[in-house]
Amino acid sequence: MEYQYSKLSNGIRLIHKMANSPVAHCGIIINAGSRDELPEETGIAHFIEHVIFKGTNKRKAWHVISRLEDVGGDLNAYTSKEETFVYASFLSRYYERSLELFADILFNSSFPEKELEKEKDVIIDEINSYLDSPSELIFDEFEEVLFTDHPIGHSILGSPESVKSFGRQHIQSFMQRNYLTDRMVICSVGNIDFGKFVILCEKYFGHIPASGGKNERTPFAGYKPSIIQANKSNVQVHCMLGNVAYDITNERKNSLALLTNILGGPGMNSRLNMAIREKHGYSYNIEAHYQPYCDTGIFNIYLGTDTEFLEKSLKLVHKELKNLRDSELGTLQLHKAKQQIIGQIAISLESNLAEMVSIGKSHLFYDRVDTIEDMIKKIEAISSKDLLEIANEIFIPEQFSMLTYLPKQE
Repeated sequence: MEYQYSKLSNGIRLIHKMANSPVAHCGIIINAGSRDELPEETGIAHFIEHVIFKGTNKRKAWHVISRLEDVGGDLNAYTSKEETFVYASFLSRYYERSLELFADILFNSSFPEKELEKEKDVIIDEINSYLDSPSELIFDEFEEVLFTDHPIGHSILGSPESVKSFGRQHIQSFMQRNYLTDRMVICSVGNIDFGKFVILCEKYFGHIPASGGKNERTPFAGYKPSIIQANKSNVQVHCMLGNVAYDITNERKNSLALLTNILGGPGMNSRLNMAIREKHGYSYNIEAHYQPYCDTGIFNIYLGTDTEFLEKSLKLVHKELKNLRDSELGTLQLHKAKQQIIGQIAISLESNLAEMVSIGKSHLFYDRVDTIEDMIKKIEAISSKDLLEIANEIFIPEQFSMLTYLPKQE
């Protein structure tokens, strides 16, 4: 069964895939995230994701939480740099209950002051938990290093000071600017007839006034490499290095994703894992990532190691980067790399929940969704020459920034 599409008269897009399963997954994704915040709003997109569950014009916070959980459902949400996603998993007979709840919390939340104040404490505790987890914190702080003084570099969580400053008027101002119907997609994977799904979406979302307009995000420009060290109360060293990379519309993004997978993907046979963990035992955790955004992207390598092995590990990292810049992959190497990433993609989409999230994001940003067959064709079209050229564009040592957390000396 292929994906089915529709659009409400107010501009909200719908996408659905039929799945013969008793459990359904449905959500609404909005093209609004932390990079859309004004300077005085740092952290508000994430704050809103929390407080929309704290009461509506017809429900108290407890009733919002219980509406799906009373029938065994799981209601959740997340915020990223460029999107906010509210979604749920539930028995398929509760589609209407779920869609009604999404509409209520997204368009009728009342933001009670008492609940706002309580949630501020919860989020400040979340911020503090990140400060206690250097292997997670370094990912956020590295983006601040790369995208200095730009909204995309700011922490999604904000700071305790910014969170404390938020009131109902800040929330409403952000939502009025960014929660627009032409920036929303309702996505679903489950056992429901598409015609019935469209009718339910029309029933609960069709009355929302149409809203839209050009997204006025400030493009990122002017990248300058930085090398930063910080002393932290860690036992081991945490290090991240990388460069800006291709945006989501760049035709080379799939090739960079393949190259990143070869270098430091989740497979135990990645080049970095083999060279640094398996051969030398310098690091338990070493990995590479590529994240595209609408106008830029980020390529990074993370490793945790003991202080005495840091320089040796970095030397090996740069050796592997140089190998990819200097030598084309052989036919067999390229074939194996493609088969690996194709298998990883297929396994990730085996989960109906993961597929629901994936198709929602894809439809939101590209206005289409590639099937697994489409993805395979794009991967198969990548050549060794493509990968060599990309390695020489992105893996440039002089263009790399680096952030290192060093243990405090006793």
